[in-house]
Amino acid sequence: MRRRRRTRIVATLGPASSDAETIGRLFIAGADVFRINMSHTSHERLDELVRTIRDAEEHFARPIAILADLQGPKLRLGAFADGRATLAAGSTFVLDSDDAPGDAGRVKLPHPEILQALRVGDTLLLDDGKIRLVATEVGPDRAVTNVVVGGVISDRKGVSVPDTTIPVSAMTAKDRSDLEAALHVGVDWIAVSFVQRPEDVAEVKKVARGRAGVMAKIEKPQGVARLDEIMDFADAIMVARGDLGVEMPLETVPGTQKRITRMCRRYGKPVVVATQMLESMITSPVPTRAEVSDVATAIFEGSDAVMLSAESAAGKYPVEAVGTMNRIAEEVERDPTYRSVIANQRSAPEPTGADAIAAGARDMAENLAMAAIVCATASGATALRVARERPKPPIIAVTPNVATARRLCVVWGVHPIVTPDPGNLDELVERATVTAVKEGFADPGERIILVAGVPLGTPGATNMIRIARTPVR
Repeated sequence: MRRRRRTRIVATLGPASSDAETIGRLFIAGADVFRINMSHTSHERLDELVRTIRDAEEHFARPIAILADLQGPKLRLGAFADGRATLAAGSTFVLDSDDAPGDAGRVKLPHPEILQALRVGDTLLLDDGKIRLVATEVGPDRAVTNVVVGGVISDRKGVSVPDTTIPVSAMTAKDRSDLEAALHVGVDWIAVSFVQRPEDVAEVKKVARGRAGVMAKIEKPQGVARLDEIMDFADAIMVARGDLGVEMPLETVPGTQKRITRMCRRYGKPVVVATQMLESMITSPVPTRAEVSDVATAIFEGSDAVMLSAESAAGKYPVEAVGTMNRIAEEVERDPTYRSVIANQRSAPEPTGADAIAAGARDMAENLAMAAIVCATASGATALRVARERPKPPIIAVTPNVATARRLCVVWGVHPIVTPDPGNLDELVERATVTAVKEGFADPGERIILVAGVPLGTPGATNMIRIARTPVR
C-alpha cells in the first residue's frame, strides 16, 4: 500500500464512517491517520474503534496511526428564561454568577475564571463570533459589556475570549479521564485542544510519559503568541482554523497558517492543517474550486498532513472526500512548481550532528539521483530530521518498534516499515536495500542512501550516512 504522495491525510471517524468496512475503504482511498473526537466518543466506543482500526492495520499489513482529540474546556453561557434572547447593538448586557434565567439584559456565565480574568476593553464572542461584546466594567462575579454586534442568542451557546488568557488548564476532568482511556487502548497521538501556553502541553506529556505523541492544537491567539515556547514541548502542531477564525480576524488566518507551517518545518515538528478543507463535501459529492485551492495551498506550503473533520465523520460522502483529498495531493506534488516552492522554504540546518547528517543525506540523494533515503530509527527522530529537509527521493523509515512506525504515519514523505532489530551494520544495510526494492521504491542494482545511528538502537544518535546498492537478482 505505497502512497503516491508525500502529504499525509487525517480522516475523522464518526457516524458516517465508524464501521469496519468503511474504515477499510477510507484507508484504501488514502487515509493515513484516523482521528477520534473525544467530544463525541465514550470510552467503550473508543475501545471498539481502536480494535477495528488495528484489525484493518493487520489486514492491510501497513501501520496506521490513531489520533485521539481531547475536547478541552468548553466555555458556555447559562440558560435564558425563554430559551433565547435578542441582544440589540449598542445595548448593555451583563454576564454574572446569578443562577436566575437570563433575558435581553443579563445571563449567567458559569465560568468564574473568565469573570476573574476579564479586563476592561476585552472582547467576548458568543455563538462562534456571531455576537460581539466588549467589557466596560469588570468585577469578580460580574462583567458589564457593550453589545457591538447584536443578534439572537440561545441557551448554552459558546463563549470565546480572544483578548483574555484564562488561568485554567487546557485539560478538564473529562479530558484527564479520556486521556487515560486513550493511552490505555494504545492510541498513537493525543491532540490537546485550546492550548494557550507551553504548560498546557507539558501537563499532557507528563501523563503520557512517551506512550503517545502530543499534538498541540493552535486555535487561540494566546497560543499563536507563544508558539515558540509551545513548540519546545509539543511533538506536533495542528492549525485548527475553525476556532482560530472565530477568535482572530478571518483575514489573518491564512497568514497565521503559513507562519505556523514554516515554523514547524524549521523545528522539524509535524504540522497538520485542519478544519473546513472540503466542507461542501458534507452534502456534495464534489468540492468547490475554492476548497480545492485551499487544500492545494496547504500542500504547497509543505504541511505534513491535511485533515478532514465533518466531511469524513458525518458527511454523505466520506470515502469520496478522502479520495478527493488524495487526488489533490497527488496532482499538486506532480506540479512542476512544487519542488521549487518546497526547496525555497527550506531552512538552514540546525547546528547539530543529526541535522547536518540529514541535510547531507538530502543533498547527496538528490545530486546523485538516489532511488530512496532509508532511515534506520528506533524513536523516529532520524526520519523526522530527514523529512524536515523535504528531499526529492522517497523516505523509508525502518524501525523495530511498531509504535514508532505508527507515529510516523503523520510525517511528510515517510513510508514506515516494521522490521526486526538488525544484529549489526552489515545486516542493517542488507535489510535496507532489500526493503527498498520490496516496497517498490528502488529497482535491483539502484543506489540508496542509508541514514542511521551507530551504535545501532541508540535513540537520537543519528551520525552515519552510507551509500548502498540494492541487490541484483
